[in-house]
Amino acid sequence: MTEPALELSERYWRGDISIADGQSPFTRTDASAVSEVAPRTGFIDTYGNVSALSTDQGLVLFDTGSRSVVRPMVQSLRRWSKARVHTIVYTHGHVDHVMGTSRLDEEAESRGDPRPRVIGHDRVPARFDRYVRLNGYYSIIGRRQFFETRLREQAFGAGDGWPKVYRYPDETYRDTLSIEVGGERIELHHGKGETDDHTWAWVPGRRLLCVGDMFIWVVPNAGNPQKVQRYPLEWARALRAMAALDAEVMLPGHGPPIVGGDRIRQAFGETAELLESIHDQTLALMNEGCTLNEILHTVRIPEHLTERPYLHVYYDDPEFMIHNVWRLYGGWYDGNPAHLKPSTDAAVAAEVASLAGGADRLAARAMELARQGDLRLAGHLAELAFLAAPAAEGPRRARMVVNQRRAAAEPALMAKGIFASAAMQARDPNWRPPRRMVVKRKLRAVARALRLR
Repeated sequence: MTEPALELSERYWRGDISIADGQSPFTRTDASAVSEVAPRTGFIDTYGNVSALSTDQGLVLFDTGSRSVVRPMVQSLRRWSKARVHTIVYTHGHVDHVMGTSRLDEEAESRGDPRPRVIGHDRVPARFDRYVRLNGYYSIIGRRQFFETRLREQAFGAGDGWPKVYRYPDETYRDTLSIEVGGERIELHHGKGETDDHTWAWVPGRRLLCVGDMFIWVVPNAGNPQKVQRYPLEWARALRAMAALDAEVMLPGHGPPIVGGDRIRQAFGETAELLESIHDQTLALMNEGCTLNEILHTVRIPEHLTERPYLHVYYDDPEFMIHNVWRLYGGWYDGNPAHLKPSTDAAVAAEVASLAGGADRLAARAMELARQGDLRLAGHLAELAFLAAPAAEGPRRARMVVNQRRAAAEPALMAKGIFASAAMQARDPNWRPPRRMVVKRKLRAVARALRLR
């Protein structure tokens, strides 16, 4: 039996359970029950939460979950209500929030009901188009970001492949949209944050906010190193706009609800403060002429914020947010002229290894630094050693060990995934980097295909 969402929320808020205990509100996958968090308001607390409003015309759903929870989600929903699904609102187009819609379409057809009306921001279709166009790339980074099979299946379903088929919205909007279903007025608002297609909803008759991934019970996902642009300042502004409303219930995209106006205002206000602090510090240092590397090692988060039960580092890393702020305002040049038109990584590695007395010397020093606890510098040397001699035992072992230690030391799943993937790649003795001529042949083939189009 799942723990009721409101009881779980209370325990997280008080700090009775926390990420330190190995229990993250962000990665829950229990779709076995609907918690009624307010009159006629249901909530399925799972990976990619689903919120449901019961109205006189049928159900209004906010999101439909990931592929991994579709079946239990629909079963739980039907134990709670037999009413038709009238409207589905996508809070954004991430695959952990939209993959149950096709199943609900099928259910409607089998019941003889009209297909649910799906509403989303007008950038959602472009996101789905990008997912189809870059399906291979998203599959690769999905395997790397969610390095454990369990995490990967939570995020986008069984298997390694990124979804290829999406249920597009029937209706889109740009800035705001007010809808009415069964006498219930629902106000939809666009707000950039983790995505550029995000919707948060205000239901004034219930003093209810459905906010999607504007709030996820951990440090905001505003930096993801493998994904498209995030918007920390706009995210903070959306949080402050929501905090100004007279809400008593807040239903997030990950983690349990928060009930009580004071708690909602505190959680939103302090999350906004964290985002604003990173944004403003980064801009101040950019205005002083600092390089990206200097900024990464200078910006600090106010300590009182990191202690909050909803601002622990778990999925994203505040350091990664700095990269996104820099990219948004400063482009991709990081201030190091060697990076503007660089040599190949392998050529640099070979030269450094030669100067150091061989790749094994670099690997040995990397291991020594790792033992001393300087994992950042160890990472540089291990990578250089491996690139200089990828088939040699010493460099392969150094890369594996250093990245294993880095993965173990990191609190953020994104960093863990990248380091763990590098370690696994080094551990595989059959792995070889692509030969230069193979790469050239592939590039020539792509060029020919483009000319023929």
